[in-house]
Amino acid sequence: MLLPFPLPPGWPFSPRAPLGELSVLNSCELPSLGGGWTVRATEPLVGHGGAEPLAGAFGRGGLVLAGEHVLRPYRRGGAVRHINRGIYLSPRRFRDEYNVHSAIWAAGFPTVEPVGYAHRRRLWGFEGVFITRKAQGVPWPRVWGQTGGDAFAAQAADLIKWLSAWGLWAPDLNATNFLLTPDRKMIALDWDKAGWTHSPRLLEGYLERLERSMRKLEAPLALLEELRMHTLGEIWTMANQD
Repeated sequence: MLLPFPLPPGWPFSPRAPLGELSVLNSCELPSLGGGWTVRATEPLVGHGGAEPLAGAFGRGGLVLAGEHVLRPYRRGGAVRHINRGIYLSPRRFRDEYNVHSAIWAAGFPTVEPVGYAHRRRLWGFEGVFITRKAQGVPWPRVWGQTGGDAFAAQAADLIKWLSAWGLWAPDLNATNFLLTPDRKMIALDWDKAGWTHSPRLLEGYLERLERSMRKLEAPLALLEELRMHTLGEIWTMANQD
């Protein structure tokens, strides 16, 4: 896969094999989400039955676990959610997230495997669902305060450092979008509205976004300080290199 931005020097992650082509199926039924969907996916999805809410997840709710796939309906945030919960003018937002996520996956960055997306007409527009493979692990905030939490903060700082070096801005990347796998490695989830930019202040933006979500979820002060120490050190180094 041709990456939209070249990988930065020293990129520590090994590129992955390209994903398969998206197959298109019309008038499909998605588990727990009803019928009438146009599904674009690299592999067949599970059929009827076997679907359940994804336990332990944060966010706006509605995540569905169906076999080895996670289905995430698009939901609007902020005040607009009271007027329009999840209708968009076109499927472009869903397609854009898949394209960005596929590039992140191909680059070897620690994330969950994207499988595809689905959309169907609703009132004056479209509603959408993003589809990934299920990743084993727990959201980072679920383990705050446990032994070794400082190491997780250092991992989060390292991930946002490399995203920034690559020029990738993911505005929704908050603390709940970091998952700790059984081998105690951190992966990042949810690339909605993400894209590449030449902005020089990406790392500061990631730090502000993470700190805001951590305070909202009442993260231990020591964890916040550890994240800030690792990230500010990198910001200082980058500023002095310039």
